[in-house]
Amino acid sequence: MSRRYEALPACVLLLGVAWCWAGGAHAGGEGSVSAIESAQAAVATDMAGDDGDWDDEDLDDFDDFDDAFEDEGEIIPDPLEPLNRLVFAFNDKLYFYFLKPIARGWRVLPTPMRSSISRFYVNLRAPIRFVNNGLQLKFRASGIVALRFGINSTLGVLGLFDPAQSIWGLRKQDEDFGQTLGHYGLGHGFYIVWPIWGPSSLRDSVGLTVDSLYLDPTTVLIRDPAVSAAAWGVDMINYLSLDKDTYEGIKRDALDPYNFLKNAYAQNRDSRVRR
Repeated sequence: MSRRYEALPACVLLLGVAWCWAGGAHAGGEGSVSAIESAQAAVATDMAGDDGDWDDEDLDDFDDFDDAFEDEGEIIPDPLEPLNRLVFAFNDKLYFYFLKPIARGWRVLPTPMRSSISRFYVNLRAPIRFVNNGLQLKFRASGIVALRFGINSTLGVLGLFDPAQSIWGLRKQDEDFGQTLGHYGLGHGFYIVWPIWGPSSLRDSVGLTVDSLYLDPTTVLIRDPAVSAAAWGVDMINYLSLDKDTYEGIKRDALDPYNFLKNAYAQNRDSRVRR
């Protein structure tokens, strides 16, 4: 990567922080809405507990989609709504005509094998959780992340299994840089729907940039962009193969799936920042 592009994330970070601090901190205030525990993006994988085990915490995440919630007004500013809806429509078609059929074909692999693949990726991305817990001064949580990584990388065979939780009860301590920014008072900024990735916000887009370029081993250690993208694609398809058609349920039951996912995404991120 050239020096010009290496400097790009820092510029994006500074601009994003300035915008959120100036107007975003109160626009979608972290304490102003009731929390929905989780939000399943149409094509994204922004959920806590995506390790493939589907433990009680993970099941609660999905169960929240069965509970309707009242429209509480604009939870997150959406000045790009016309463009966001176009991208949402693109992601919708991509999901139904490309990604989900591949994910269903991927189900030829036994569920335990796909769960192990998901756990491998979760274990691999431990540096993201370790650093962001530390940045939020959650040192006990950082210690748990480090301990889990050591146990699961050895006894768990490179993270394919999770003895840290199943034997010692050490649960994941999910944090990312978007949550770190929120922890220190930065609001969402405004809503963004990215192609393929799905729902996000200005703050979380900055957070994703930092985590991806500096903390995620699949991009830090793999210098070939094509190989890195393939590794990310396998993770996403494997994740969708474990999903129980959540997005299909949203499309079937929500009057406006776009608004439902937007509000659910914002509430999900609010709840993550507060916990």
